[in-house]
Amino acid sequence: MKVSLLVTVYNAEKNLPLTLESIDEQDYDDLEVVIVDGGSTDGTVELIQAFAARAAGRKGFCVQWISEPDGGLYDAMNKAFRMSTGEVAAVCNDKLCKPNAVSKMAAALEQGGADCVGVHADLVYVQGDRVIREWRMGQGRISEGWMPGHPTLFLRRAVYEKYGMYDTSYRCAADYEFMVRFLKDAENKLAYVPEILVAMFYGGTSNAGISNYLVSFREGYQALRKNGVPHPLWITLRRSMRVLTQFRQKH
Repeated sequence: MKVSLLVTVYNAEKNLPLTLESIDEQDYDDLEVVIVDGGSTDGTVELIQAFAARAAGRKGFCVQWISEPDGGLYDAMNKAFRMSTGEVAAVCNDKLCKPNAVSKMAAALEQGGADCVGVHADLVYVQGDRVIREWRMGQGRISEGWMPGHPTLFLRRAVYEKYGMYDTSYRCAADYEFMVRFLKDAENKLAYVPEILVAMFYGGTSNAGISNYLVSFREGYQALRKNGVPHPLWITLRRSMRVLTQFRQKH
């Protein structure tokens, strides 16, 4: 089962080496890495070129990449998916915490049964070496304010083909809207690996300050309404309370 890791970057020479190193360390033997760069002007393109050169000739590991202007993060994610060929796809813009992270996720997905459309795990938000937030979501329901951590989500290609890709009209919450879109249907089940497998770089699209958080709150509410989920305001408030309980200061 080929797994495609979708990496979208723009002027990311600080964090990209951490992402690529963690991918390079993976022990999974059928891995495709698709990198979409938005036309970076720092050293990002050179990092991608060096990574692709290292990967050349490695059995069971392939890299394809482009560097060109795009319409932002979600447009780049859609572009990366269209370039991919794997049976399973996962957005990987952060750091995989263990060399067997992809193997664990693929195994859990295969063991999940016919109605298992994807798999998710736990994650931490990091700023340098400091853990800002732990996200141990377990299993749950949208109506409880629950949602898997998108950076840990590995999905079968059929999900994108049935439900479509990321709605680029959203500024911060297209990933949330996309997950609501397919998880609102009860027949779609996710397997769960109860381990921290992803370290997310703090300061992303939906967590870079109070203004972005407020946009994310509003767009999350809109995503629920758009998809006909009952009680969207109550669910959005419950989801926000879940987030607040996840913050921890560690030194």
